[in-house]
Amino acid sequence: MASQLTTRAIPLLDLRRQFDPIRDEVMREVERVIEAQRFILGEDVERFERNFAAYCGSAHAIGCGSGTDALELALLALDIGPGDEVLTVPYSFFATAGAILSIGAKPVFVDVEPDTFNLDVTKLEAVLAAHSHVKAILPVHLYGACADMGAILSAAGSIPVIEDAAQSHGAEYQGRRAGSMGKVGCFSFFPTKNLGAFGDGGALTTDDEELAKRLRALRVHGSIAKYIHQWPGKNSRLDALQAAVLNVKLRYLDRWSEGRQRNADLYRKHLPDAILLHPAPYQTRHIYNQFVIRVPRRDELKVFLAEQGVGTEIYYPCPLHLQPALKDLGFKEGDFPVSERLAKETLALPIFAEATEEEIRVVAELIVAFQNL
Repeated sequence: MASQLTTRAIPLLDLRRQFDPIRDEVMREVERVIEAQRFILGEDVERFERNFAAYCGSAHAIGCGSGTDALELALLALDIGPGDEVLTVPYSFFATAGAILSIGAKPVFVDVEPDTFNLDVTKLEAVLAAHSHVKAILPVHLYGACADMGAILSAAGSIPVIEDAAQSHGAEYQGRRAGSMGKVGCFSFFPTKNLGAFGDGGALTTDDEELAKRLRALRVHGSIAKYIHQWPGKNSRLDALQAAVLNVKLRYLDRWSEGRQRNADLYRKHLPDAILLHPAPYQTRHIYNQFVIRVPRRDELKVFLAEQGVGTEIYYPCPLHLQPALKDLGFKEGDFPVSERLAKETLALPIFAEATEEEIRVVAELIVAFQNL
């Protein structure tokens, strides 16, 4: 029965469908940058920074080399280093913990909520009370939906909050955009993001003018003037070519996010409620970088869908506290049970804006067929 439902392969993501309608606009901008032969920072990066800051509702945006670099730069700018602790979640991409480790600090984990997959704020105050060296809180806005920033900021008090918004360009918490609520927001423009470059790229957002100045220096080896280095920073600059591409794509971002929201609604129409993730009331704008379901027979379903030509992905099969790179920190299985269960049960489905209603319906019908086997 299932084999009769598919007429062609349905990929997890098809960037060609996104690119084709804007090809001429993008190529004009790329050719203009190439003709100018100015590739590092400059006017195109500055223009994108202004546009992206406005989009996020922040006073400043600072382009950098990647989302990972954005996290590291934020930590460095806040003088976090060896001996310090940074509180975050164990259910995220490795860069969240990797950035903490890279600057010599130690990650302290709070498990996630089973319904939103974001930081469980009911556990936050107890963890903060047990750790006296926490110098920053790093919540993740996972899959395109904001964490409970009101509760997090309240618990944080004077501790700075760094938003990992790598997957949440334009997502909103009670009407406020991701990246505009904490001390600094960190974004990735990896090609698979809702706002993706043609390679690596990232940005930071902040309302703090002095912090913005320091971040701009840290991305160029801590330089405040040519050959004058105030801090030991990084080489992490957003390329002019990437900025030119992003400036074009930013104009379409809301349209693409609306397409993802439309497809999410279609999944909710056709899939059993028991396997669905529902946004919390405070998540007033979910931009669906991923559409993730929870199923007990996740691995079997993934194989079944692949046999029918449907692309899926597991985000993330191993929680951060069980990663080999963190083994010296002494975490063990059972420490964060919700994250561990999600790692075994979650599966991301095709949700890209250009996916057709028929494709979404077919994927849903295949999942229902699998559950009835």
